Amino acid sequence: MSPVAAVKSSPSVREQVSREEWDTRVNLAALYRLVAHYNWTDLIFTHISARVPGSHDHFLINPYGMMFHEITASSLLKVDHEGTILLPSPYPFNKAGFVIHGAVHMGRPDVECVIHLHTRDGVAVAAQQDGLLPLSQHAMFCLPYLSYHDYEGVALDYAERERLVADLGDKKLMLLRNHGTLAAGHSIADAWLSIHNLERACSIQIAAMAGGAARLNLPSQAAIDTVRTQVTRNAGVQTGFDMNTLAWDAMLRMMDAKDPSYRN
Repeated sequence: MSPVAAVKSSPSVREQVSREEWDTRVNLAALYRLVAHYNWTDLIFTHISARVPGSHDHFLINPYGMMFHEITASSLLKVDHEGTILLPSPYPFNKAGFVIHGAVHMGRPDVECVIHLHTRDGVAVAAQQDGLLPLSQHAMFCLPYLSYHDYEGVALDYAERERLVADLGDKKLMLLRNHGTLAAGHSIADAWLSIHNLERACSIQIAAMAGGAARLNLPSQAAIDTVRTQVTRNAGVQTGFDMNTLAWDAMLRMMDAKDPSYRN
């Protein structure tokens, strides 16, 4: 039996975990499927994690070797901050993913979900000296929350964890120079909307700069400051509903219509 088949045939994970952990697994599996849906994967080489509810040192991450469209609630690995896999799996975890995600989960107790991607446009903007520019509303949504971390090589050195967390500070978005994008959310819904805005902002910037001789229009500093005030004061919530929840519920409906097997 192949590792994928072995994972898919396991009926016991739901019985071994709390209801809260199972709900987190379902939402995290949906998040992996969404990244696949938007073509933001890099084969098997990026990662998304979520803290296990009620735990300070356990988190869920993808089995190294599975494509994102294959991931289900049952297949996710549960690991601790020492790198011990806590439920049996035919798969290992990606060490670089463990270093990055473990760093954020250990260093930021307020973070429940971490998304790290290697998209073309995200890496391209991370490679530009000026980083993310205020060329779009999406970018201006991100800028108040954005930090940067210089490239040090493949993230296999545990010593890099302290520097990465220090560079992240109290922000929830990061451009890893020459490497990719990262979102650290207070919930899976928060992390999703944050990374969506950052990825859209990067794609818009690359498209706008592809115009060659066309001059770019930058908004006024007053407009940039207005958006900063609006997003940091949560002025976008105008109807009594949380935007993260509204967007996430819509994404779940889309995934259920497309392929609900992520819930298995």
